[in-house]
Amino acid sequence: MAETILQFNEPLTGSDGKTYIARVCGRPAPEGGWEGWIEFVPGDGTPALCSRRETRQPNRDDLVYWATGLTPIYLEGSLERTLNPPRMPEPVVLPEPSYDGPAPEPFRTAPAPEPRAVLDPFSVYAKGEDLLRQELGALSAWHLRNIVRAYALSGASEAELERMSQAELTERIVLGVRTITEQVVRES
Repeated sequence: MAETILQFNEPLTGSDGKTYIARVCGRPAPEGGWEGWIEFVPGDGTPALCSRRETRQPNRDDLVYWATGLTPIYLEGSLERTLNPPRMPEPVVLPEPSYDGPAPEPFRTAPAPEPRAVLDPFSVYAKGEDLLRQELGALSAWHLRNIVRAYALSGASEAELERMSQAELTERIVLGVRTITEQVVRES
């Protein structure tokens, strides 16, 4: 049950021009402990104003102790908050964005195109390994690297691929195609 904990003698003047006597009230809080608020009784006999909860204390004695420490400045602030409670701002409705993402970076290079092979080493190998070696021998190292990349014929890093000679790339392609082809034949 609520009770008056302390009443102040000095009247306060609110922004509405009325004078008030402040009193601290409290009660056991529903979730435990004690909660306190301030009631402002106008001198003109109109109904008292009630603040929001001003404090929460572990017990009644601590609420009494809190009330005895209140200053006239605190009471004036509480009266103003009670007379002019803060209002929730109007919700802002934001428009949909015009784009699905940010603009491209001005100096970023375009992504590298997917490697394209000038020949299918598997179809040539089906006609014979010697023919595959002959066809690969006519290609530049750049073309051979693209064949390795396009058909995933090596676990080598990009740096390793760049260091390989034409002969090494040719052997890597032939070995990769032979291994994959034999594996497919065994599994069938």
